Amino acid sequence: MVRINRKHRKHFLFHHFKKLACMKSIDILLVEDNEGDIVLTTEALEECKIVNKITILKDGKAAIDFFEYLNDNTEMPDMVLLDVNLPKMSGHEVLMYIKSNDNYKHIPVIMLTTSSSEKDIMTSYKNHVNCYITKPIDAIDFIKAIAKIEDFWINIVSIPRN
Repeated sequence: MVRINRKHRKHFLFHHFKKLACMKSIDILLVEDNEGDIVLTTEALEECKIVNKITILKDGKAAIDFFEYLNDNTEMPDMVLLDVNLPKMSGHEVLMYIKSNDNYKHIPVIMLTTSSSEKDIMTSYKNHVNCYITKPIDAIDFIKAIAKIEDFWINIVSIPRN
């Protein structure tokens, strides 16, 4: 068993709580058509105690329309959580649209999908997805995965702000 002396424990706790107090807020665009996954994702994001603004769109066409109608009064998302299998337009088409547009290509796009198809993974990375995550089937594992996504993209990585 590793023992941490009192001085180091106080130092660790100070920095841990300082980190919690300084957590950033982030605007997330969630493009997902499955109601159950929408609920799980939003609940997991709320559990993380990080202030988020979450915009939910349920098909690929709505996602592209969202970006086409962005203006100075609309805040651009800081991150996009994108499903591959969407109605009207696929997640791949949405990803290509975002990453081919100079105004949006800096936005991290995370494919969060049930598809573990090698073709979907390769297509996503060829179109410059920032990461590809296959959704865990178990609800608890799904919530843990969302918490890790949020921790990594908010607390560890520096992303450009609008």
